[in-house]
Amino acid sequence: MARQPRGRDGEWVVGRNPVVEALRARVPAGELYVATGAGSDSRVREAVQSAADARCPIVEVPRRELDRLTGGATHQGLALKLTAYDYAHPDDLLAVAREAGAPPLVVALDGITDPRNLGAVVRSAAAFGAHGVVVPERRAAGMSTAAWKASAGAAARLRVARAVNLSRQLTVYAKAGLTIVGLDADGPVSLAEVRRGDEGLVLVIGAEGRGLGRLVSEKCDLLARIPISRDTESLNASVAAGIALYELTW
Repeated sequence: MARQPRGRDGEWVVGRNPVVEALRARVPAGELYVATGAGSDSRVREAVQSAADARCPIVEVPRRELDRLTGGATHQGLALKLTAYDYAHPDDLLAVAREAGAPPLVVALDGITDPRNLGAVVRSAAAFGAHGVVVPERRAAGMSTAAWKASAGAAARLRVARAVNLSRQLTVYAKAGLTIVGLDADGPVSLAEVRRGDEGLVLVIGAEGRGLGRLVSEKCDLLARIPISRDTESLNASVAAGIALYELTW
């Protein structure tokens, strides 16, 4: 997707097709910018209508001004300024569970850098009734346009929280009574043997190949494996999340 790097106030999606796709995915948008004289082909019309339906301000600007705003990107006369994602605090996810009257189920991601993986995990977490997803503040994917699109709309229903220090946050969850279960290809326990329990559970998933970091792994009460063929080294993080959440909730 054509987009500008994320800034303090969010990011830009530029180009007619990317803008239309972002609006279809209901990515949180601040303003839609249309260059004077951009024409009115079907993509421009759809973008304008979608923005209007979402009550997103539509701003007409000279093409030269849009060049400046987007850093000279190839915008084709159309650019969408996104609002910065409003991350929850990790502790807020426990409050969400309390309001739902259910044992907390939280997914924590360690070292996931592909935003599409993050979005797919959010989608699975929402599908299986998790109360939120936690990501580290640094060296990890955030809720960018790509992540939002990969969630297929689930990001509008499920909160994503950012932890300054993931291992420290797992300690907080453990003190709140939650069982911390990390996925590990060499884990001594099969995931099928793990039960969610009445106090709640945090499912911790690491990056494909590298797995969980040492400090995060040490915070886990259990390291569980998903039995797979010996010919397969590891599963994609979002695939592993879907399998694990199914096992834990059904």
